[in-house]
Amino acid sequence: MTPAETRILKQLKTPERIQRFLDVDVAYNKEPDGETIRSPRRVLRDRCAHCLEGALLAAAALRVQGEPPLLLDLEAVRDDDHVLAVFRQRNCWGAIAKSNYAGLRFREPVYRTLRELVMSYFEHYFNLEREKTLRNYSRPVNLARFDRIDWMTSEEELWPISDYLVRIAHVPLLGAGMERRLSRVDDRVFAAGLVGRAD
Repeated sequence: MTPAETRILKQLKTPERIQRFLDVDVAYNKEPDGETIRSPRRVLRDRCAHCLEGALLAAAALRVQGEPPLLLDLEAVRDDDHVLAVFRQRNCWGAIAKSNYAGLRFREPVYRTLRELVMSYFEHYFNLEREKTLRNYSRPVNLARFDRIDWMTSEEELWPISDYLVRIAHVPLLGAGMERRLSRVDDRVFAAGLVGRAD
């Protein structure tokens, strides 16, 4: 990365600062699905990101701070998947995320297991039909495996990362029969989730 790019990422010294940067300084990318998968360099330049692009930027910022650049993929039904940059502090998991839904962003590092962390998103993960849609999650993926394609600075779309997240095994969240018994999202949770949504 250039000295200017590195300087920006070094200023994001904590997960909270990274999240604030994504929320305040980076617009939500509303381009149709599959149009872009920008590298962190391009996100810094364009100041625009969807969830995967935001997670890549967050992972790059964590790496600059000496943490491993880890992504975790959330799979949904009748909805978009969602990608988190995950981190550990004092043996607990937290997450940073860019989302068009208020409840699908930052999580404090207070979750003892990845399943606990992922379940904290369950009630807030819904589609516009008010269905709770989160079903599966991946194990953390260390982006060092993609250093060969220069994932932090590439000018190319990062399809290999997206393809890998789709291909890897995911852990189911719901047991047999549970999906049929899920209630719809109530009015207040639905309205709260849409606060700040970019249409």
